[in-house]
Amino acid sequence: MRLFLLSMLNGLTLAALYFLVASGFTLVFGLMRNVNLAHGSLYLFGGYVGYTVASQTGSFFLAFVVAFAVTALAGILLQVLIFRHMEGQDLRQTLVTIGISIVAADLMLWVFGGGFFQLETPEWLFGAVTLPIVTGYRSNGEAVYLQYPLLRLTILGVSVAIGILLWLVLNKTRIGMLIRAGVDDREMLAAAGVNMQLLFVSVFAVGAGLAGLAGVIGGTFQSLAPGEDVRVLLASLVVVIIGGMGSITGAAVGAVIIGLAEQFGQAYAPTYAVMFTFLIMVLVLAIRPQGIGGAAR
Repeated sequence: MRLFLLSMLNGLTLAALYFLVASGFTLVFGLMRNVNLAHGSLYLFGGYVGYTVASQTGSFFLAFVVAFAVTALAGILLQVLIFRHMEGQDLRQTLVTIGISIVAADLMLWVFGGGFFQLETPEWLFGAVTLPIVTGYRSNGEAVYLQYPLLRLTILGVSVAIGILLWLVLNKTRIGMLIRAGVDDREMLAAAGVNMQLLFVSVFAVGAGLAGLAGVIGGTFQSLAPGEDVRVLLASLVVVIIGGMGSITGAAVGAVIIGLAEQFGQAYAPTYAVMFTFLIMVLVLAIRPQGIGGAAR
């Protein structure tokens, strides 16, 4: 029972990380139709930036702010210098961003080396929380309750809050309405006097910033090292495919499915853990090609 509960909580925490990366990816890929395969590089870059800021200043919160701002600026540069000149050219975008990710990986390896880094969390996030879940009984009949790290529970709560905020912005605000309208009929929205380039640059900046934010979060309970960009990019691709292009709700559902599949696979069948992820993706594509939250086209 304890292994099952810990695997479930670890899966939800991992899903929170995947959701933050995939939500930015689905904003750029699903809503704007920009194939940015350098999104994993933004994740790792944001993590390195957050680690550097936290190490130099000792401020955990400043690391989040600076990582979000720097990766958002990198996203703006990608949109202005690259994607603006390749709109609608999916293959060209794919090849160019793959090249960018390779160059970025080598640059980060040159600057930060091949070691493993992990952010130090504040003292108030240390320790474990006793959850009201009984995992067994001692010999004297006393109940044993499940304990879980406070840091992971905080990460889960922050990710849920960000997901709700994104959904509200996209579905309940004028900016979200403009974004969705611009995706469906860009020419008509531009004819109505909306600055399309400014709108899409803003979306790209938020998507890139979320990847950098996820990099800092990933650096607190996982490690930052060469190769993490590719691993996270593949996971976010699977999450977006399962959840549906452009769907924040679908990204959340897909992240939960993949996070739980990975953790339960590693706990009960570690040899086949990776296979479970792609098996789920194949089943979703076979039954519902547009994804769980995606609209049929």
